[in-house]
Amino acid sequence: MKVIAVSGGVISGLGKGITTSSLGRLLKARGIPVTILKIDPYLNVDAGTMNPYQHGEVFVLDDGTEADLDLGNYERFLGQSLNGSHNLTTGKIYRAVIEKERRGDYLGNTVQIIPHVTGEIKRMIRDVAQVSGAEIVLVEVGGTVGDIESLPFLEALRELSYELGEGHMAFVHTTLVPFVGPVGEAKTKPTQHSVRELRAIGIRPNLIMARGAAPLTPDIKAKISLFCDVPPEAVISVPDQYVVYEVPLVLEAQGVGALLSKILKLPDREPEYGAWKEFLATYRREEGSVEVAVVGKYTELHDAYLSHVEAFHHVQGRLGLAVHLQWYDSEDLPRSPAALERLRRSDAILVPGGFGPRGIEGKMLAIEAARKEKIPFLGVCYGFQMAAIEFARHELELPEAHSTEIEPHTKDPVVCLLEEQQAVEALGGTMRLGALRVLLEPGSRIAELYGRGFDTYAATPGPAYVEGDPRGAAAPRVRSSSQYLRDHLAEAPWLVIPVIHRRARESAGVAEQAGLYGSILPAFWSFMLAARARGLGTVLTTLHLPYEREAAEVLGVPYEEVTQVGMTPLAYYRGEGFRPAARIPLDGILHWERW
Repeated sequence: MKVIAVSGGVISGLGKGITTSSLGRLLKARGIPVTILKIDPYLNVDAGTMNPYQHGEVFVLDDGTEADLDLGNYERFLGQSLNGSHNLTTGKIYRAVIEKERRGDYLGNTVQIIPHVTGEIKRMIRDVAQVSGAEIVLVEVGGTVGDIESLPFLEALRELSYELGEGHMAFVHTTLVPFVGPVGEAKTKPTQHSVRELRAIGIRPNLIMARGAAPLTPDIKAKISLFCDVPPEAVISVPDQYVVYEVPLVLEAQGVGALLSKILKLPDREPEYGAWKEFLATYRREEGSVEVAVVGKYTELHDAYLSHVEAFHHVQGRLGLAVHLQWYDSEDLPRSPAALERLRRSDAILVPGGFGPRGIEGKMLAIEAARKEKIPFLGVCYGFQMAAIEFARHELELPEAHSTEIEPHTKDPVVCLLEEQQAVEALGGTMRLGALRVLLEPGSRIAELYGRGFDTYAATPGPAYVEGDPRGAAAPRVRSSSQYLRDHLAEAPWLVIPVIHRRARESAGVAEQAGLYGSILPAFWSFMLAARARGLGTVLTTLHLPYEREAAEVLGVPYEEVTQVGMTPLAYYRGEGFRPAARIPLDGILHWERW
């Protein structure tokens, strides 16, 4: 096992995740198997309950782990699927140590930070390496050197370097070189202090990644080299880039791949960046452009919707179509007629996820505008739920339609909690999350886009509004109900309401070849084609998972194994029975199975 540890200094938010991902890309370009993990020094067990304003979006992994957004960067850069073991937190480490202490695993010894906590950290890193079979493990340490919270992790990595021996571990330190004054003079003092802090705890960096607005001049590199005791060629300038996927090539141009090969005693191999460079060339081409309105409640912090942003970047790299995002605060939209009018002139509208009542009326205003103006629309997760409510209110004449999450006693619970979830009180890790295999109806538009099937993440869909009992309705009735939506929206250029969280991935193609895996959705690029051809596309009906009992029969598994949890569109009854018109018809998916 060989390890590359990436730390950060001066300030947080320097782009350690992009640096770590780019280093992994350099190694993969040389045919070296790698894996990657993130250390977050907060006490939360995972990122699932954290405010997006503090840490950006929650990235959901195949196994359902709610992880730091950098895990999304790792998957996109490396073209690999990760799981919960690739995100270590202080909460996760301490919980494991305390559970061992309670079981008596420490045989009566006094449990301490050293060696027990640091030992647990090292064990988890080794486990990731062993299970993945990777030759090199990249470890990103969150936070900033000098923080109390990160000290046990840095100490564990220091110990690990001695245990592995020379040629088996490299330390990469990311720092800030600010440009200040009227002439923009580069200041190296913050970097000097940061490296001094790192060396004080016994770690000497092999490479320094100097972040800044502009490239460093040779004399500034020489100064950092002198005061930080690293060779001049090991001071790497990483200026801001037009798009983050440029960074691996910026590092390669400065010899980082060769340096790592030398430090870790790796074979000298020529890197292969053909597909990566082709992607960037297409991205820069910008043949035409579209404006996409993103309507959410965290729009001040774009990282809260990072996977969506990156999906649009990948669309641009695949189609050469410049995608310009226009951000709309869903709370402000109802009281800003000018903003709503501008939104109506958008080429496409995206309503992403986000729980809770804040801003929902603004989201439904945007959805109504998309429906009435025939603007290509994409609703994801909570955006799907809001679209179901909006449709029920204005097209099915159910003015009180709502979600029971927001209005527990609504007369028309278009979106409501499943029975299996009624007794759940905790917040963390209580939703059904992770990869699900979804099989699609042959001949449907969604099948045309994705082929026979695709993966969804944190899907929380349920039965549609269909005629009859939703638990016993036959599949032909499910399919026939979709005709209602087709007829009603026959002239719509695009309508897709996927009940997926963050992303779905295609199994092959340019994205995977380039290592840009997991973020380019066929739905996204087809959505953008519809935006470009505004008014010339055809309707794509909403994604839907059928009734749980029917799915259980199809799959031959117990009903309990297929029931969904979370807020879900459900059929409901009114008065003398179910109203045939009061249905939200959905189409395309035959059944699903757990991975």
